[in-house]
Amino acid sequence: MPSGLFGWFAATLLFLFLAGCTSMSGNGGGNLPVNQGPAAPTGEVIGSGATRVAMLLPLTATGNAGNAAQAFRNSAETAMRDFPNVPISLIVYDTGGTPAGAQAAAQKAVSEGTKIVLGPLFASSVSAAAPVARRANAPMVAFSSDTAVAGPGVYLLSFLPGSDAERIVSYAASEGRESFAALLPNNAYGTVVDAAFRQAVANSGGRVVAIEHYDLTDADIRAKTADIAAISSRIDALFIPDAGQAPALISQALGSAGSNIKLLGSGQWNDPAVLNNGALAGGWFPAPTRRTFDGFAARYRAAYGSEPPRNATLAYDATVLAAGLVRQNPDDAFSASLLTNPNGFNGVDGVFRLKSDGTNQRQLAVYEVTGSGARLIDEAPRSFSGAGGF
Repeated sequence: MPSGLFGWFAATLLFLFLAGCTSMSGNGGGNLPVNQGPAAPTGEVIGSGATRVAMLLPLTATGNAGNAAQAFRNSAETAMRDFPNVPISLIVYDTGGTPAGAQAAAQKAVSEGTKIVLGPLFASSVSAAAPVARRANAPMVAFSSDTAVAGPGVYLLSFLPGSDAERIVSYAASEGRESFAALLPNNAYGTVVDAAFRQAVANSGGRVVAIEHYDLTDADIRAKTADIAAISSRIDALFIPDAGQAPALISQALGSAGSNIKLLGSGQWNDPAVLNNGALAGGWFPAPTRRTFDGFAARYRAAYGSEPPRNATLAYDATVLAAGLVRQNPDDAFSASLLTNPNGFNGVDGVFRLKSDGTNQRQLAVYEVTGSGARLIDEAPRSFSGAGGF
């Protein structure tokens, strides 16, 4: 088995499997006919390659779910357009935004010969669809960020709290920060981040001084911040992973007591409401590199007349990942050993790798809030060479 998979360059995007650079240009070969499976595809078919790849999205859901689904669908189509001779047919199935709909869509996909399932978007839908995919020996690369639904054969491509916590804490430690505290929302996300933060601090050789969980009210956020302010002399860095109103409220509530505390955020800080807030200027947060995202966004805007949401790149990278694996290994493209290649893959958002437990690890950049945007202060590593797990 070759150590690497493929290297493509299209427009401004370089997508490489880090374990080598086998050429996969779009020249020559032509499109292959769709396999004659047990049934004709009932979803929208994009492309005409021989291997069927399903993407499960809540296309007819209302509100944000439906909007996100359309953006993911468009991003996948952008990938197919960027690489017109890929050996796959991408078949998009509508889940309706419900677990039952996701289960039914997965059943259609596997009965119609899909070899891998991309999506669904929501944790409850992943849980419902995963058993169907497993019974068909079709791995799933899902877009949920809930690690509770990950497992062997069900891989999450999304941005996970563990990557954020590991990157920002390790960077802070490299800058001399040793004593850490955290203010976390009192919800499921806060519980997951709590564990990731503790592990990241342990990995960095630092110590956790305090962790407070706040209810989502201004009064409780200020009260829990006051508890942190009371011991501020013992704290080098304060982790505030939530977005929305919390970071600014906490910064204001800290006042002069927190003047020497470095504020640390998560990828959720990559939002104009945070980046343009002067109260948070000087805070550090991890985020995917923008090096190739800007080119992707320009192509998306040209095709669809709108700005892609930041996480729409997940659908693009999932599509290119599936196509690249088929091109390099047509007979056994989606084996666990290939999907969990420890050298990883480099997509629109930088280097990532899927882990055997279904979670992932990403190499992220570190940015500093300026009050009028953000500036890059530490580049994202471009490989996993020498990088440890978490």
